[in-house]
Formats: sequence, structure tokens, C-alpha cells
Amino acid sequence: MPYDPPPALAALNLPEIAELVAARKLPPVESWNPAKTGNSDMRIATDGRWFHQGGEITRPAMVRAFSGLLRIDDDGSYWLVTPQEKLSIEVADVPFIAVEAQFREASIAFRLNSDDLVIAGPDNPIELRDFDGVPVPYLHVRAGLWARCSRPVYYELAEQALNSGTERPGLSSNGAFFTMDIAG
Repeated sequence: MPYDPPPALAALNLPEIAELVAARKLPPVESWNPAKTGNSDMRIATDGRWFHQGGEITRPAMVRAFSGLLRIDDDGSYWLVTPQEKLSIEVADVPFIAVEAQFREASIAFRLNSDDLVIAGPDNPIELRDFDGVPVPYLHVRAGLWARCSRPVYYELAEQALNSGTERPGLSSNGAFFTMDIAG
């Protein structure tokens, strides 16, 4: 089956983005607890690139497929999970990178390096975290998995936050407000 990436985020309105988000049916990896465990020999680098046995996985369809099987446990360990087995995967920072942001109808939609779409809001908050000594926005993707905002997305969010007209710089999306004040 050929892989068709979602259409350009900039060309979509919020209902179209929400429809694409809802259409991505992910397997229920949180409910799978297979007895067989092992090591996947895979890792996700700080820049969001995926590797297997040292070689980069360059096919977007493979990255998208594997990302749908990703889970994080309470102890912070990452796994690729199927009903039959659970394989560890090394993640340098977080598994996803937000590579595009669009501001639509009082919402912020993000495209991730996996081509997943996420709309920030109460279930998908944005928070500042330290990354190499710099506060950087991170976006909750699902079930404890996060995306770090790429530099261009960070700059877009910072500009929007500074122009928000609120007492403290921040961003509103889907009825939630996220402070972007590096002072806390």
C-alpha cells in the first residue's frame, strides 16, 4: 500500500485538520502487554531521525508506521509494541519534532516529523523545557509522548506569544492558554 502524506498543513482549515487528526487510527499499544521482550536495535536521535542498527531509516512510511507503535512506560523507557512483543528503543530526547505550525481559528496545528498532525489544547499542551540550556517549547502528542519544536516553529510560536497582547507572553489554542514566559 503506498504511503500518502497528509496534504500541506498551510492549505487546510481547522475542520480539515481535525478530520485528518481523527482519521489517524493508532493501535492500542497502551493496552498491549506481551510477555516477549527484546531490543529493537533502533534509536531516535535528538534531531528526530530514526536509525536501525546504525543506518538511518529514510522511508517516511516506515517512520510513520513505527511511530504508531511507540509507547513510553512510567519509568521513562520507550518501546515499540505489538500484541506479540515489546522491543526497547533508545530515544535521545523525545520521539517527535514539530516541524510546522499553523495558526487557525484560535487553534495551533502542528505537523510532526512523522507526518502526524496534532492540535494544541487541553489534551495536547505546550510547555517550555530546557534543551541544551535554552527554554524550548514542547508539545504533548499522546499518552506521554512529546515533540520538541524545531527552531523555525519555536520562532513562530515566540513571535505569536510576544504579540498575544496578554500580560505574560503565551499562546492560546482550543480554549487553553500556554505561558511562554521564560521567567516562569
